[in-house]
Amino acid sequence: MTFSSLNLSIHGSRLLRHIQQLGKIGRDPGGQLTRLAASDNDKCGRDALIAWIKEAGLEAAVDRIGNIFGIWRAPSQEHQAPVLIGSHIDTVINAGVYDGCYGVLAGLEVIRTLREAGFTPSRPIAVAAFTNEEGVRYAPDMMGSLVYAGGLQATEALASVGTDGSVLGEELARIGYAGTEEPGFMKPHAYVELHIEQGPVLESMDIPIGAVENLQGISWQRVTIEGVANHAGTTPMPMRKDAGHAAARVITFLRDRAIHSQTPAVATVGCIRFEPDAINVIPSRATFTVDLRNPDEQSLQAEEAALDEYLTELANAEGVTITTERMARFEPVIFDAAIVGLVEAAARQRGLTSKRMTSGAGHDAQMMARICPAAIIFVPSIDGISHNPNEHTPEPDLVAGANVLLDVIADLAR
Repeated sequence: MTFSSLNLSIHGSRLLRHIQQLGKIGRDPGGQLTRLAASDNDKCGRDALIAWIKEAGLEAAVDRIGNIFGIWRAPSQEHQAPVLIGSHIDTVINAGVYDGCYGVLAGLEVIRTLREAGFTPSRPIAVAAFTNEEGVRYAPDMMGSLVYAGGLQATEALASVGTDGSVLGEELARIGYAGTEEPGFMKPHAYVELHIEQGPVLESMDIPIGAVENLQGISWQRVTIEGVANHAGTTPMPMRKDAGHAAARVITFLRDRAIHSQTPAVATVGCIRFEPDAINVIPSRATFTVDLRNPDEQSLQAEEAALDEYLTELANAEGVTITTERMARFEPVIFDAAIVGLVEAAARQRGLTSKRMTSGAGHDAQMMARICPAAIIFVPSIDGISHNPNEHTPEPDLVAGANVLLDVIADLAR
């Protein structure tokens, strides 16, 4: 008999209240929500989370990269691997209230509900809020979980220089979250992350639960095209070495290739800058980013190779010089089939339909999957909107997702 058959449910109003309370922390006078990693606003959010962890009767811990943990364990479980629930509470600029925060607060609510119900786990259960998941202020994104999983040394991460010139380690110390635990001090028995989908699939199909079975690989590059600046009115079109036009050709190439791909490939140019950036001057330089994603590693490599080949051809055709810089590269992740099955079973027992899915966004779960069985649970996002103040998931869906998480965690910790 699974624990879910005992008909236990989370305290829905308490979860929703915590989400709204955290969503008020970090708003500017205009109402925009921004809690960048290790900022003053992030400190306020962290302080609130620590207070709720202690209110729930959990042990609070912080590691050297600033990851926060709320741990429920008996003295006899001191050396046992915990079931870990996690996500993040840092945000993008002008954010919504659910991305990341929902997963952390739902994890806390799950543990609190189990404690209050007299559930006796066979191993510890913990909730984590990982540092700098968004990567807006410091690079790379998903930093806290990457360090925790051993993919990046803490000393290197702490030396990261932010977009504002700050140093992450110094900022964590300044706000009081340079912890003493070594990252990875608890190797999880399993890891589960609850998250809004950040896409339109579940809502469009009227399905309340996504059982995420894999996550797309991600390739980030910065491309620089060097041409020749010249007068926009006097230089004939065939005689130009126009870095701006070459950049436009790359963007069109990427879009056309992704649209006609036989795999669920996506390609995005999210940042672009021309120099000298004048209306009547042919651009001498174009600098832009390329974001390639694919759930299949071989297909992702093929897209990278196709881009490299096209850039070589383009440089010759346009008479420009093109260089690339690798910014980030993560292979696709296959999540644990047993945990994905538990998600489906929990949804079914709750009378909820579910769908196996691929995550198009990066999550801390992809880092934790390096060291333990892991999976993600999705709930619908209205219109697929995320990283936006209009980000919204209906309250019944938020509660339903937390209840599925409750059942999965109870099963893993029995």
